[in-house]
Amino acid sequence: MQPRQLRWETLAALRTSSKGQLSYCRHWLQDEDILEGCMSPLVLSPYSGWVLDRVIGQSAPEAARSGSSTPKECTPVTNQLPSLEKITSVSCQGSSPLPSTEPSETKGNEDLSLLEMDQEVFSAILPSKVTEVEGCIRMYEEMHRLKGKEGLRRRQEQQEQMVRAVYDLASEQLKRFDELKELKQHQEFQDLQEVMEKSSKEAQGQQEKLKEEHRHRAKVLNLKLREAEQQRQRQEELERLRKEEGQERLRRLYSIQEEVLQLNQQIDPNYRHKDLPRIDLSAYSNRGNQICGLVSGLIRTTSERGFPSQADVANTERALQEMRGLISSMQQEIAAAVEEKRRRDEEEERQKQKELLKKEQVKAQTPAPAQQSGGKQQKEGLQVKAEESTMQWYQQLQDAAEQCVASFSGISNCKDNNEVKKIKTDLQKAATIPVSQISRIAGSQLREIFDKINNLLSGKSVLSGGRTVSVTQHPQGLDFVYYKLAEKFVNQGEEEVASHRDAAFPIAVVASGIWEMHPRVGDLFLAHLHKKCPYSVPFYPALKEGTSMEEYQRMLGYQVKDSKVEEQDHFLKRMSGLIRLYAAIIQLRWPYGNKQGTHPHGLNYGWRWLAQMLNMEPLADVTATLLLDFLEVCGNALMKQYQGQFWKMMLLIREDYIPRIEAITSSGQMGSLMRFKQFLEKCLQQKEIPLPKGALQSSFWRS
Repeated sequence: MQPRQLRWETLAALRTSSKGQLSYCRHWLQDEDILEGCMSPLVLSPYSGWVLDRVIGQSAPEAARSGSSTPKECTPVTNQLPSLEKITSVSCQGSSPLPSTEPSETKGNEDLSLLEMDQEVFSAILPSKVTEVEGCIRMYEEMHRLKGKEGLRRRQEQQEQMVRAVYDLASEQLKRFDELKELKQHQEFQDLQEVMEKSSKEAQGQQEKLKEEHRHRAKVLNLKLREAEQQRQRQEELERLRKEEGQERLRRLYSIQEEVLQLNQQIDPNYRHKDLPRIDLSAYSNRGNQICGLVSGLIRTTSERGFPSQADVANTERALQEMRGLISSMQQEIAAAVEEKRRRDEEEERQKQKELLKKEQVKAQTPAPAQQSGGKQQKEGLQVKAEESTMQWYQQLQDAAEQCVASFSGISNCKDNNEVKKIKTDLQKAATIPVSQISRIAGSQLREIFDKINNLLSGKSVLSGGRTVSVTQHPQGLDFVYYKLAEKFVNQGEEEVASHRDAAFPIAVVASGIWEMHPRVGDLFLAHLHKKCPYSVPFYPALKEGTSMEEYQRMLGYQVKDSKVEEQDHFLKRMSGLIRLYAAIIQLRWPYGNKQGTHPHGLNYGWRWLAQMLNMEPLADVTATLLLDFLEVCGNALMKQYQGQFWKMMLLIREDYIPRIEAITSSGQMGSLMRFKQFLEKCLQQKEIPLPKGALQSSFWRS
């Protein structure tokens, strides 16, 4: 019996054995159906490849030894081997599956034994019909696979040839396109070059034309420039000559003014010669003052306009001649009076022994005619100088201010002492900054400022610039603060009030309250005010011998910088601000102070100032401006205080004083006078002086 026969019989016996007929449990397939193992298609065992390799390896020598086998028979055997794999897998799945409950070691041993047994069985197997058919199928599939592979290869070659052909065609077309593009660019470049050459030739021609026109215009302009330069030189020469003539005329005007003022000093309205008690020089004094006013106004007008003209010089010279004639007439009158007095004295000497008693009586009655002549003077001419009592009061205030400056010289001259210099700076800031902060915003803010200034003057510590400041830090600190505070109030008048007229009232009410609680501040305030504005005294400073014109202008209240006097409009604006502040102070009181006491500088001083102003000769442009400002601010309060007397004074101003102002006012200075006349006429018609604009109402102190 051959080995292959035995193997098949062995397999059949195993299949029919009790173990081969056992059904194995498949519960371990939890996610599959229980019959899935029977219904699934047959597949070869994972070891069938290894088995076939062993079978082919053993059957090949046997086929070589048997001479009856042909090549045609051998090929099917090899091709039919895969079918054997299927048969083997079917037999393995159907007859001998391993139970899943056995250990993995037992399963491995059984698989190895089964592989060895299959090797022995397949080594003895003989070609059959199944294997032959399976082999043919395998050969057919292999042939078709080879044919498909060959067709795919040819198709790929064809595709590659087509791609190469298309690439070559595209390359040729791209070359032709590039050549055509290059040709077009070359043609365009040639066309553009031709156009550029043509335009360049045209531009060169145009440039030549422009150059020719430019040369022509340059020649014309050079001619014009030479003519203009010559004209400019002529104008400069004329302007230089005009300036020299103007400066010469201006110097002539100043010299004439100085001479007129000096001549005017020779006229003393209060002149009383011991031998000529009845001589009256008031008419000469009035005319002399008018001439001085005309000359001063003419000089101010010409200074604002530029340089004086020859007509201005002629006018001033005529005024000088008139002043000289006035002096000559006065001297002649004095000489005639002296001569008459001499003759009268001779007659009296002859009757001296007889009428000694009568002569004594005549001497006792001598003041009576003087008083009568003074009454006539009041009607015909006004005084130029202020009253003696007023001048004494003015001088006392200036002396007090000088003494105050001398009292804090240690603080003023502290250049080498940094500590004292620091104290000086802190005190000055603490005194002046609150005054600068005074405004009409709210009454509560005004009260805080007042309390801060009052605390500083009372010796208490105040906060200024983030630092604590007190006048007790230096023995001279209080005098220094008094002086600087008064000076700051006056500066606010000529700066803040001059620009914003309504600001006079909040500044005045604080200044009045400080004045009431610290009277020395008030005296220093008046000293500063009188020095900056002598018309607030009222006082007209006289030109003394040895006093320069610049210094005299400063005495009159003008600001002189670099030998240049400020303009008249600016001067009047500052004086107006100072008078408005003064007029507001004399009628206002601090509402939270002692109401039982009297005002330290009340309405009686305002009434005295107004009366003294009207007793003095007016000044062109100045008197009308100051009277208007004073009455606008203080007129209502004076009207309520003096009633009938006030209206008599208003009538006196309209009927007597305004004509005097008109007599000395030139046509270019009539603006302030016309405003004053309109204000006065309106008040007299309505019998009412309106409340000043910007006055503080009672509601202000509740804000």
